[in-house]
Amino acid sequence: MSVQHRAISIQRVENGFEICDDFVTIEEPLEIRIEHEHNGTLRQHSVSVTMRTPGDDIDLAYGFLLSEGIVRDFLNIGKACPVHIEGSKSGENNTVTVTLTKETHFDPESLLRHFYTSSSCGVCGKVSLAAVEVHVPLHESSEYCISAKHLTALPEELRKLQVEFEKTGGLHASALFDNTGKIVRLREDVGRHNALDKIIGSCRDSGIGILRNLGLLLSGRASFELLQKSAIAGIPFVASIGPPSSLAVDLARDQDITLVGFLKNGSFNLYHGDRLLHD
Repeated sequence: MSVQHRAISIQRVENGFEICDDFVTIEEPLEIRIEHEHNGTLRQHSVSVTMRTPGDDIDLAYGFLLSEGIVRDFLNIGKACPVHIEGSKSGENNTVTVTLTKETHFDPESLLRHFYTSSSCGVCGKVSLAAVEVHVPLHESSEYCISAKHLTALPEELRKLQVEFEKTGGLHASALFDNTGKIVRLREDVGRHNALDKIIGSCRDSGIGILRNLGLLLSGRASFELLQKSAIAGIPFVASIGPPSSLAVDLARDQDITLVGFLKNGSFNLYHGDRLLHD
């Protein structure tokens, strides 16, 4: 795991001035490139530059390509390699090159269509929902359910596991939990969408089918973008400690994702879905 924070000297003001150290979250750009074979020649295309917390960059690249609908399955990816870029203050690799398998058809113009549809969010709710539907593959059926008792215990468990958040208070988290309320995977990042891409990409060795039997916990609010990624990845249950947006609720209903918001010890709001067991 890469170092995700650094100490800086600050002035703390509380009943006077005091010089002390504070921990801040590291934020650096990551470029994701696609490499594919075209007529016997390897070609590269820059897909994205995102501001992220260094660490789990390969997970992030896999998760981004899948959750944005650029690839349909982790099997479309042959390998992913970090590339060192000079000038990184922390000495991290700030570029990842993802090589697609020879069998995977890739149209560079699809990147233009992808970013166009992504930017449609907020222009028109119906346009946004229709754009997501195009990218959502046919997922296997899911029998996932969880009890309210197990669900309301999750925020406290998440806080215990958020090691970096305890140091800086500046990181979002995405966690996957099973039907007993056990958190089985956790990823943190300065960007909530990056944390989700990292947790999705962490399942690359198990295959995306594993996501049909797990729930997703978000440390903040549930935005349209996060529900979009969840729908494409096939996650059937999303719970957020913060509130959902109106378009996130619409998308949950459109894709039949059970959506919970304002989750805390003892209570939550259910916005859509029937994957909750009565205690």
